[in-house]
Amino acid sequence: MPETQATNPPTFESVWALMERVGERLDRVSTKQEELVASQKETDRQLKETERLMKEDSQRLKDELNTKIGSLTNLFGDMTEAMVAPKICKKFEEFGLYFPKAHPNSRLDDRVNKISFEVDIILENGDKAMLIEVKTKLTKDRIYKHILRLKKMRKYADLHGDKRTFLGAVAGIVVTDEIRSYALSQGLYLIEYAGETFYITPPNGEPKEW
Repeated sequence: MPETQATNPPTFESVWALMERVGERLDRVSTKQEELVASQKETDRQLKETERLMKEDSQRLKDELNTKIGSLTNLFGDMTEAMVAPKICKKFEEFGLYFPKAHPNSRLDDRVNKISFEVDIILENGDKAMLIEVKTKLTKDRIYKHILRLKKMRKYADLHGDKRTFLGAVAGIVVTDEIRSYALSQGLYLIEYAGETFYITPPNGEPKEW
């Protein structure tokens, strides 16, 4: 029967050295985990900061865009009135309407009777007056408000013995087919732009009078 070779039992020094190596590895693993957690926290912070800055920039750009659009709309409105006022009287002669006077940017303010409104252009003769609303883009709401303006004009005229007949017109650079049909169906003249000039479409049937 062969003899078995005796194995040397581990010494205290060898066990201690092994424990030190294991401890060093555990320390390195723990340090690495802490570094990963810290790195993830920093990444999350940077992402949140980037998101916050993007929201602020987006809102700032929206505010700037709205301001520029508002300024551009006002500019177009001023240009539109400037284009219409000098030539509109002559253009309406094609429909048998003669207006020797044109008044852009008129305002009526009757505080006693609580009637006040602004009119972009008023054309006048001894018997009739044409109130014109000028907009960059025409909408149903703006047409409706112009009709209310004409009703106020009629009320004011009746209170002050003004027997003239009042007509209405709307002018726009952007006019959809739907809005065109709506304006004409309300008895209003429609003024549209084509390049550097404009043309007038009479309302469906007889023009409405106020």
